[in-house]
Amino acid sequence: MNIIELQQVKKSYLMGAELIHALAGVDLEVKENEYLALMGPSGSGKSTLMNILGCLDVPSNGAYLLNNVAVEKMTDDELAHVRNKEIGFVFQTFNLLPRLSALENVMLPLIYAGISKKERILRGEEVMGLVSLTDRMSHKPNELSGGQRQRVAIARALVNKPSIILADEPTGNLDSKTSNEIMGIFDEIQSSGNTVILVTHEEDIAQYAKRIVRLRDGLKESDTFNT
Repeated sequence: MNIIELQQVKKSYLMGAELIHALAGVDLEVKENEYLALMGPSGSGKSTLMNILGCLDVPSNGAYLLNNVAVEKMTDDELAHVRNKEIGFVFQTFNLLPRLSALENVMLPLIYAGISKKERILRGEEVMGLVSLTDRMSHKPNELSGGQRQRVAIARALVNKPSIILADEPTGNLDSKTSNEIMGIFDEIQSSGNTVILVTHEEDIAQYAKRIVRLRDGLKESDTFNT
C-alpha cells in the first residue's frame, strides 16, 4: 500500500522579482516501510520536496496524498496534527533546546500531543534506550558529542511512534565513523516497520537506502532500487 503519493507536484515561489520553479512536476509513490534516499545537486528541488512530504509546505499545483488523504485540503490544525503524530523529523543541525536535558528534549512532542507526564517519561526513556542513550538522559546538549546529539534528535523523532521518519542530511555534521553508527540506527528503525525517507548529497550515505530517487532541475531524473 502507498503511504505517500505525489501526482505532478509543482512548487514555485518568488525570490525578489524572479519566479523560481523549485519543483516542475514530480510523481512519486512510496510504500509503507520503504527506505528511500532523495539525492540531487544544490537547487535540484530535494529540500523543497522534503518540506512538502513533511507537510511543512504545500504544492503550488498537483496532489499529495498521505495515507490516501489529500494534504492540500487539510486545515492548519490537521496539518499540525500530521506533523506531530504521523511524521518524525531529523535535521542536520539537531535542533535541540540547549536549556533542556536530553530526555526533556525527547519528550517535547508528547507535550504538544497532550500526553500525561507519567506517560511522557515512560515513552521518553523507552526511545532513549532504543538509541543507546539511557546513561545520558539528564545531560544537556552541550554535554553531548555530535553523534549523541543526533541520537537524541532521532529519539525525539520516534517518541510519538510516527509511521514516517524524514531525515534531512542527518550525517552532515558528523565524522564518518559516527555517520555509520547513525545510519545503523536508521536501518533498525526501518526494520521495525517505519517508512524512512532520507535527503542526502553523500553517495555512500544514500547507499544505505533500498531505493534512490535523484532529482535535477525540479524533476525526477532517476528512480532505482539498490540490490
